[in-house]
Amino acid sequence: MKIATYNVNGINARLPVLLRWLEESGPDVVCLQELKAPQDRFPEKEIHAAGYQAIWKGQNSWNGVAMLTKGLDITKVQDTLPGDPDDEQSRYLEAIIDQMVICCLYLPNGNPYPGPKFEYKLSWLKRLKKRTDELINMDLPAIIIGDFNIIPEPIDVHKPERWENDALYRTEVRKAYRGLLKKGWLDSIRTVFPKEKIYTFWDYMYRSYDRDAGIRLDHILLSPYLEPALQSGGVDRHVRGWEKTSDHAPTWIQLEK
Repeated sequence: MKIATYNVNGINARLPVLLRWLEESGPDVVCLQELKAPQDRFPEKEIHAAGYQAIWKGQNSWNGVAMLTKGLDITKVQDTLPGDPDDEQSRYLEAIIDQMVICCLYLPNGNPYPGPKFEYKLSWLKRLKKRTDELINMDLPAIIIGDFNIIPEPIDVHKPERWENDALYRTEVRKAYRGLLKKGWLDSIRTVFPKEKIYTFWDYMYRSYDRDAGIRLDHILLSPYLEPALQSGGVDRHVRGWEKTSDHAPTWIQLEK
């Protein structure tokens, strides 16, 4: 089973790129972030024509998450991260797919640091920890997947010394990420590529893609139940080089099912 995450940076603007990649790659499950479309503007017809069914939670102009499956039923569990009933940002979608709990997330960026956006990011991480601890304690086959907006380690960023006061690389958020791993979640991409430089995002500015001046923001974390099933993984870096593409590249793993 091939499971992927892709921050599309505007699903309608990037729809030709998304459809081209789906046809080329053929993932069984895809988690999308940053739809930048309200609920009624999701391109369900085009996605269905490509062979996928979908659930999604849109938001006007910003955020938005979705799950696509090919030949697999989706049962939505919840579309809001528990813990803050006043949080209206569309950043979380949890579903059961093929007897697995899959949590698609678009974690807050948090910039500028310091400030209220960074504090929101930290509070969101606390809520995420509570939910993911529950999943670990239930000993379920579970996956946390999406754009975490966290650069875990120096190997995950070009010139890390320039990022010390960026909300993506701040000590607080990296500590929270390591806390997930200590609890038992497996960073699948880093497991497949333990020492290699591997990025998932290249800024549109400064010829970042051409210079390979990237960062690793998109992660797929597996619960201990699924760790033995991990076979392979990768980043479809070439998709970032397509015309009118997202600044992220699709990231995927293969599980034995």
